[in-house]
Parts: sequence; structure tokens; C-alpha cells
Amino acid sequence: MPADAGTKAPDAFRTIGELSAELGVAQHILRYWETKFTQLKPLQRAGNRRYYRPADVELARRIHRLLNQEGYTVRGVQKVLRDERGAAQPIQPAAAAPVLEPSADGSAISVDDLRLLRSHLVRALDD
Repeated sequence: MPADAGTKAPDAFRTIGELSAELGVAQHILRYWETKFTQLKPLQRAGNRRYYRPADVELARRIHRLLNQEGYTVRGVQKVLRDERGAAQPIQPAAAAPVLEPSADGSAISVDDLRLLRSHLVRALDD
């Protein structure tokens, strides 16, 4: 558990609100980026809640830097990301987390879901 309950571990998932605050951009901008940069694919859970994995957070930071500090256009950033994909292996989503055995009702829960739940519980208990 981190010393400062308001600070997440670097490998923790971020909500759209947390990432929005970190980058200083509105949430609708992040959702717009998802439509323009296909590499940016946060996990979506119930109610379309977005959870950005560490790789998604790094990509969003990079997109933000290219657009807002280096002066690229959206089309320019798309080209940079596309050129990088061609030069290296295609960007693959993180390997699927192991899934526990299905419960009696046939549903299953992944280790990532359990970690996310744990982080929410830790924050709730610290409040």
C-alpha cells in the first residue's frame, strides 16, 4: 500500500478522470483521442467505465506531448504512430490475465479485475 493514499502505483490502472487530471485535458478529449488513435484502447467495464493500463497511460502522455508541446497535428501524430508500427512489431494489447475458474453461474473474473477491485477497496478503507 503506498504511503500517500492519493498516489497510485505506477503499474495501477487509471480512470479517465485521473488521466484527464494528470494530463490537464478534458475527458472528452481523451475519448476523442480513442477515436483518432486506434492504439489507445483502455479497458471498458460496466457502464462503459474506462480503465487505462500503464501502456495506455504512456501512449496518452506521448500523444499529449506530441500534440501540445511539439506542435504535431492529429494527422501528424497518427503518421508517427503508424510509422513506428511498421518499423517494429504491431502493438499488441497486454497479454490476457489468467482467468479463475468460472463460478456456479458460469461467470469468471480475471486477476486484473481482482487487482482493480483491491485498489478500490484500499482507497475506500483509507478514506
